[in-house]
Amino acid sequence: MDDLPETDLLYLRDAYLVEFDSTVVGIDGDRVALDATGFYVTGGGQPHDTGTLGGARVVEVTKDGGVAWHRLEGPVPAAGEQAHGAIDWERRHALMRTHTALHILCGVIWNEYGRAVTGGNMEPLAARMDFEFDPLPEGFGARIEERVNEEIARDRPIVVTFLPPAAVLADEDLIRTKTNLVPEHVREVRVVDIVGLDKQADGGTHVRSTAEVGHVRVVKTESKGRGNKRVRIVVE
Repeated sequence: MDDLPETDLLYLRDAYLVEFDSTVVGIDGDRVALDATGFYVTGGGQPHDTGTLGGARVVEVTKDGGVAWHRLEGPVPAAGEQAHGAIDWERRHALMRTHTALHILCGVIWNEYGRAVTGGNMEPLAARMDFEFDPLPEGFGARIEERVNEEIARDRPIVVTFLPPAAVLADEDLIRTKTNLVPEHVREVRVVDIVGLDKQADGGTHVRSTAEVGHVRVVKTESKGRGNKRVRIVVE
């Protein structure tokens, strides 16, 4: 399987792509590799997309090197066959809203407190993110919820660009995302910019503006050890 071509990840340039046609370039049991895919590959704290490929359900999408593998429940298409993919849009859009909500949260906390993210994870319409706090400021949860929803109401545009690593490293707004750890072989870095609020190197799917997120509630804050505090949110 080492000679398979790298998968073209269509969602990197169009998160609103719901259907696509692609060619099967590899088969491994109930998994298939495509020359291009619209299905998001698990990574960066965001779970994979689901949907259909031909007559089968797509139940898992993972990446091995540069190749995206789609685990199927149902008939597996043959190598060289054209297959039609369809994304479960309701789930995808919920994840887009959730991922953008986390970036808004990150931007608010960075701009108000200068605290960096230490980790995060999400599912559709629910997520958590960890920050370098010890302890949390008084009334933190209510304050952050208010500020996040203020930014959502501002309907800030969200712009995706692709930059060479040197340009990313020269941008002071991006240094905090540890983009200096980008491997030497990477020729371009995908940057998600919530204009005027937050800019990060990121490979996830996002909505076009903050207003599309909806409403965010901070449901819990908790300590995960010294200097590491967790914020849990839901998106409504």
